[in-house]
Amino acid sequence: MRENETMMVMKALLRDVPVTAKTAARMMLEIKEELVAAGIWPSGRESTEGEAFLSLVRRVIRAGVETVRLAEKTVSFEEAAWASVEARRDRRAVTLRDLRTFVRRMLRVAGVAARPLRAMSAEECRALLQKAFGGSLHAYRKGRAILHSVFAYGFRREWCDANPVDRIEMPRVKEREIRPLSADEVRRLHRAAHRPEHEAMRLSLHLMLYCGIRPAEVQRINPESDIDWRERRVIIRPGRSKTGGGRLVPLRGARALRCGAGALTIPRDWERRWRALRRSAGLREWRADVLRHTFASNHAAYFQNLPALQMEMGHRDLSLLSSRYLNPQYGTRQAVRDFWGEIGE
Repeated sequence: MRENETMMVMKALLRDVPVTAKTAARMMLEIKEELVAAGIWPSGRESTEGEAFLSLVRRVIRAGVETVRLAEKTVSFEEAAWASVEARRDRRAVTLRDLRTFVRRMLRVAGVAARPLRAMSAEECRALLQKAFGGSLHAYRKGRAILHSVFAYGFRREWCDANPVDRIEMPRVKEREIRPLSADEVRRLHRAAHRPEHEAMRLSLHLMLYCGIRPAEVQRINPESDIDWRERRVIIRPGRSKTGGGRLVPLRGARALRCGAGALTIPRDWERRWRALRRSAGLREWRADVLRHTFASNHAAYFQNLPALQMEMGHRDLSLLSSRYLNPQYGTRQAVRDFWGEIGE
């Protein structure tokens, strides 16, 4: 085909395309140069292999169109963050409050809210976490988990190709050893709980000290439906547990508990009553999670069954037990026996 005829054909083909034949030819030349530079098309390859070259160009165009399509299919970080929170609207009020608080702290970092989710790199996310939560290791770890969940939700919605937070290491926490309650401190709590003004907290104290149930979980327990007195077990339902997973916890000392005076209830003004009980026992300086530590240390020393303890505590694995809750030098054998002897076990 002569040159002028070739140009006529190209003009006819490009009639509805907003480029000239000359521009189209230049683009083909640029594509070839890029393919040669990338080592995909050998520089000395004969021009007679036009069909092979066109086939390769078609593949490049298709891949490029898909890349552009994906780049366009995204939302701002702010929109993705609030959408991920909305997707978890069935969570407990306190969980949603924490999510919203942490998202707002991230959005206050300059330039983050309007960033396309797909364009955010691991380095940007690392800088975001440092600016928003760098002052507290606990907040940084929690912020990282929430940021990871935003990208995980965005990935499911095809707003991003990967989760850049996967490349951000989770900082290690150096757990501070917490001393379990002494035998005298346990006895003082028992004596206080049997006083008329504190009898309403007797069941709560038992569930925390001898079942290892978290204070927030105890407050949500309904004694009528969540305690199986016949089978001697406490049912921690998924909607009432800290982690969202249900579990069954042995109710040790159930007979001694029911033989005591007063109704076995969970009072409404729980926080106030719990503080009053501790003050009445003379324990004004209270260590957070100390009842869980006391339970875990005595359980491990007496029953020597860490997998069972893990399930009762509601942990996913044994690592938290060994790093935070267990005191390997806790008490004597007699002290451990006395602990369980208080409830007839």
